[in-house]
Amino acid sequence: MDFIDYYKVLGLTKSATQDDIKKAYRKLARKYHPDVNPNNKEAELKFKQVNEANEVLSHLENRKKYDQYGKDWKHAEEFEKAKQQQKTSSRGNWGGGTHFTYEHTGDSFGGDDFSDFFESLFGGGGRSRTYQRPSFKGQDYKAEVSITLEEAFSDHKRTLNVNGKKLRITVPAGIKDGQTIKLAGQGGPGTNGGTKGDLYITFHFDPHPQFTRKGNDLYLDMDIDLYTGLLGGKLKVPTFSGPVQVTIKPETPNGNKVRLKGKGYPVYKQKGQFGDLYVTLSVTTPSHLSEKEKELFKQLQALRK
Repeated sequence: MDFIDYYKVLGLTKSATQDDIKKAYRKLARKYHPDVNPNNKEAELKFKQVNEANEVLSHLENRKKYDQYGKDWKHAEEFEKAKQQQKTSSRGNWGGGTHFTYEHTGDSFGGDDFSDFFESLFGGGGRSRTYQRPSFKGQDYKAEVSITLEEAFSDHKRTLNVNGKKLRITVPAGIKDGQTIKLAGQGGPGTNGGTKGDLYITFHFDPHPQFTRKGNDLYLDMDIDLYTGLLGGKLKVPTFSGPVQVTIKPETPNGNKVRLKGKGYPVYKQKGQFGDLYVTLSVTTPSHLSEKEKELFKQLQALRK
């Protein structure tokens, strides 16, 4: 099994901080994402390596094991157990998995499953020893998906390309920015009969040109003219479930907020429940007044004195 330098994959060194790792992963994941590089085998391989590197280095405990054991980091606990067993017994029983016989002959371990480091744990004497080969869960995968407020307003289907495999998922309405969902068994294959890994999908929202979301509430800024602000009137307010006509009260001040109950964002996995929509009204003053209009405003001004 060839050694892959995960730090090099992300363009980093061992002194990189966790924040450095996160930034590098996001940048490279977007660069090599299959949706951006369709039918590009090289980009697909790079994308897989970037995800694999992030899976190891973004997890503090995994990173510590990787720094110590390299490509064999997943077997760190077994290595430590084997070291202890060597001190007390010529035979080892690891529990679980299938048995294999290892006879030290000075040659490298048969196959590519383990490195020379693994072999060194059992070295010497040329004696034949029987061990139980451990089972390992497959590697967990991580993916990031961009989504819009409109898409997340209702349940919808998405097709993801995970390491060359197309996976169709349902994104629940009301999912939050930065939220991660787990798809059990959609990660890498297990070793020696071990279970498959899991897939963790993190959702990130694209900025919306009109609405701002805070929790389950939505916020919207709208302009009304001076006359509607002074005399009242009707205002058509856009919502994700269709436009709503709102009555503006006379003498509405600039910056006044109107609350539309139940017109906000859906509550995650709570069907039929929604937050509220808050509309902030900005009263605009007229421009390019005619002489007649100026005279009328002067008359109004005089009445207020």
